[in-house]
Amino acid sequence: MKIVVNLDVVLAQKKMKLKELSEEIGISMTNLSLLKTGKARGIRFSTLMLICKALDCQPGDLLAFEA
Repeated sequence: MKIVVNLDVVLAQKKMKLKELSEEIGISMTNLSLLKTGKARGIRFSTLMLICKALDCQPGDLLAFEA
């Protein structure tokens, strides 16, 4: 069981590049890339809020529980 990050899917739906998101929310490309590839070990609620606000989505759009 694991949590899957669908940041790449939501970025594609919104037609936004990772670099654009990074610049808009002020979070490094490295940290966003780790999150996008599923290599991040955690995410702060404040970061999740910034991403959701920039992408006009809900946390459930970005995160999924995979059995």
